[in-house]
Amino acid sequence: MTDYTSQIDRETARLAALAGDLSVPVPTCPGWTLAELVTHVGQTHRWAVHVLRDRVQERIWSKQVAGGLPEGASGDADWLRAGAAELLDTLRATDPATQVWTWGPDRRASWWPRRMLFELVVHRADAELALGIEPEIDAATAADGIEEYLHNLPYAAWVTRPLAELGAEGATIHLHATDVDGEWTITQGPAGKITWERGHAKGDAAVRGPVAGLLLMLYGRRSPDAAEVFGDRDFLERWLSTTAF
Repeated sequence: MTDYTSQIDRETARLAALAGDLSVPVPTCPGWTLAELVTHVGQTHRWAVHVLRDRVQERIWSKQVAGGLPEGASGDADWLRAGAAELLDTLRATDPATQVWTWGPDRRASWWPRRMLFELVVHRADAELALGIEPEIDAATAADGIEEYLHNLPYAAWVTRPLAELGAEGATIHLHATDVDGEWTITQGPAGKITWERGHAKGDAAVRGPVAGLLLMLYGRRSPDAAEVFGDRDFLERWLSTTAF
């Protein structure tokens, strides 16, 4: 079983180390500075703690949870570390089979550590890109991140609604990692839902490149130009611009 808590600990340390000048704009999160990015991540940690500790069963969003900051104030590196420490303590103390609310398909506590890891991975990459640093993501972690993204995407209502407007039911996108054994095919379904499967296939559009780049592309942090693109590029770009979150 993947030790997500250790990875969360490491990723928090990496993001906190980047949180020096919090006024730096974050181009991959338009309108945000590093202050907003750090505050968002730390608030997300506190949201997960609230859901897990209180065994929340109904939908609750992060802004509904107290963040421990004065109104209008932003978090900093110390605040980020404190929230992550509380999250890690909570994850380690919670039975993964505990029934709790999630916005994804799995209504168990085990959903949260994986989601929190990739929230950190992507936003750490945002911070690095803002500071002119090339993000590095372990290949096995990036491959897991692609599957975590695809696993949850059909349940992200803020994505599936606009995705339904694209039409193209039955159209496929194939992802082929060049540095790890990983291939995935995504099929556009009815009402904006998607299905996916592992393995080699021929898609209407296909993207071939390093797995970390494929992960960041799915999240809208990398252009397909950073990889090899085959087939219907227009559909690929419209799909990616709709599904990034």
